[in-house]
Amino acid sequence: MKIRILTVFLLLSATQAFSQNKVGTTAAPFLGIGAGPRAIGMGGAFTAVATDPSALYWNPSGISRSGQTEFLLEHTNYLVGTSFNYFAGVIALDENNAIGLSVTNLNYGSDLVTTVSEPDGTGETWSASDWAIGLTYSRNLTDRFSIAGTAKMITQNIWHESATGWALDAGVLYITPFNDMKIGMEIANFGTEMQMTGSDLLVSYDPNPSMAGNNKNIPAEYYTNSYPLPLFFRVGLAMDVVNSDNNRVTLAADAIHPSDNLQSMNVGAEYSWSKLLFLRAGYKSLFLPNSQEGLTLGVGIRYEITMHLILKLDYGFENFGMLKNLQEFALTVGF
Repeated sequence: MKIRILTVFLLLSATQAFSQNKVGTTAAPFLGIGAGPRAIGMGGAFTAVATDPSALYWNPSGISRSGQTEFLLEHTNYLVGTSFNYFAGVIALDENNAIGLSVTNLNYGSDLVTTVSEPDGTGETWSASDWAIGLTYSRNLTDRFSIAGTAKMITQNIWHESATGWALDAGVLYITPFNDMKIGMEIANFGTEMQMTGSDLLVSYDPNPSMAGNNKNIPAEYYTNSYPLPLFFRVGLAMDVVNSDNNRVTLAADAIHPSDNLQSMNVGAEYSWSKLLFLRAGYKSLFLPNSQEGLTLGVGIRYEITMHLILKLDYGFENFGMLKNLQEFALTVGF
């Protein structure tokens, strides 16, 4: 009964959240960038698969299933000269409880400040970046059902202006009796709106220029609109169609309903040999009109240095159509 109540609550929350949102009118679109080369290699079909630290992005309820303490560091040269960086750390408290910390950064770089009178630059530089920091708690309620919640602080910065928002993520994971098929669900970025403020928006204002003798320098501030965060509701299925001593094949599919775009579907697969070598393939954004995303590939290596120290190196490739091909790398250390 608890499982049913939690699942229905998550579905109703998602329905209410998406019923009032519009396409293309959200702040912090960087929150839609998928984390982890393993997930990217599987086409983003990861909601029911995720148990490594990148689960903090896809479905945080998976971290209490691994029973390991792990730290993941990712770097990607992203689109149009930007860079995407992701850190995730998971600490297993015991066999049923885990906590996590994630830090997401999209860096837009810097450039010279130019004006009409100084087109070659004023000697100053400006920069822009986005950040999200999340704290997660995950618990296995039964041997087949897990829940998790994440509290996040989100900031966007451009030169002297910035905006801050707060959000919650919630996820559930259920391992069915049918060949241990997994069902995962997550609602992400349920939170406040974001509004830019900063010193460059402060001005002096004359309310009546035609009147002599009035104060021409009344302190004022330009008003900027506030925008909601991009909500994501994901439902995923995953199952090991082959699971022997040395070979495992996992098939997965995700349905995604975002508040700032149309619905789409991701599919992916992973082949594991002796838990040492991993090959992945997938396809992103099926049924999404005019999408530049598509084929994804990936490879991973797991090396057990000692009984208590494991290193994982993952690589993901994503075809981004006319924009460019993305290559992502991540190093994971497990204890």
